[in-house]
Amino acid sequence: MQASQQRKLGRTDLKVSAFALGTAPIGNLFRAITDAESDAMFRTAWDAGVRYFDTAPMYGHGLAELRTGHGLRWQPRDDYVLSSKVGRRLTPGRRADIDFAPWVDAAPFTMAFDYSYDGTMRALEDSLQRLGNERIDICFIHDIDVYTRGAEQPEVFRAAMDGCWKALEKLRSEGVVKAIGVGVNEWEVCLHALQQRDFDCFLLAGRYTLLEQHALDQFLPLCEQRNVAVLVGGGFNSGILATGAQPGAKYNYAPAPAHIMQRVAAIEQVCADHAVPLPAAALQFVMAHPAVASFIAGTHSVQQLQQNLAWFNHPIAPEFWRALQRRGLLREDAPVPLQ
Repeated sequence: MQASQQRKLGRTDLKVSAFALGTAPIGNLFRAITDAESDAMFRTAWDAGVRYFDTAPMYGHGLAELRTGHGLRWQPRDDYVLSSKVGRRLTPGRRADIDFAPWVDAAPFTMAFDYSYDGTMRALEDSLQRLGNERIDICFIHDIDVYTRGAEQPEVFRAAMDGCWKALEKLRSEGVVKAIGVGVNEWEVCLHALQQRDFDCFLLAGRYTLLEQHALDQFLPLCEQRNVAVLVGGGFNSGILATGAQPGAKYNYAPAPAHIMQRVAAIEQVCADHAVPLPAAALQFVMAHPAVASFIAGTHSVQQLQQNLAWFNHPIAPEFWRALQRRGLLREDAPVPLQ
């Protein structure tokens, strides 16, 4: 598969590259990177044919949006698709007073959740200012899942459907944005949102991967039925599908439990038998589903980005996928690449 391959975004007129650049690491997630390294990643991605870029106010307290705007500033605006998110408002503050964790040397803004109609309108306008861009093509309602909001999630979800959705629907109807969606860590929340409101796409992080295919039960079939696109983030399950089952491997942003380590080790054995890099299998598997339009990968360096692109393009024979299914390591009903 080619990273530059253009895929239609569900029922919309947008087309996105199969490989997308995610900008959470560019917001200095866990460790700082330089402006020069960030700019170099945008140049490398562009030269590889990447034409979809995803960001959010949360990433580095606005730093990722600032760097995304700089990285894309002189590219022809109609040649790429840009997405960002609403649900948080940023306010200028003193660096010494801000808890940036898990971000390092982030931008001097405090963050607060705001899913109101007015807050959504203001948040989108603020994002455009940080990006220095004329428009955002896709806007996601961010982090209305149990993973992020805990016990208050039902109330937060209702507030977002009443506030954010109404604002984004108005902006979509006016042509200000071309597609609206939800970006979360749980397919169940995506399903609930799709059952309640008219969305064009979903950014699902970590819940449709080589390790997890529960989204095949209800969510992905409904997306196919309604011609709604899915953008997959967290395709390495926050690390273990990139590193393998080695000591300290991360799963869902925490040390991987024993049963996950065992399952990944079994997948690695099939990979070894067929000379397939585990990360290449992880990247390419999700792209076989007809509802999935793009894989959003975040990287900390040009070297990591180049490696991801190489894995994305690595040839994998059909027998590899059949071997995983025969050993019960991949669902029988999971679509697999045809090449």
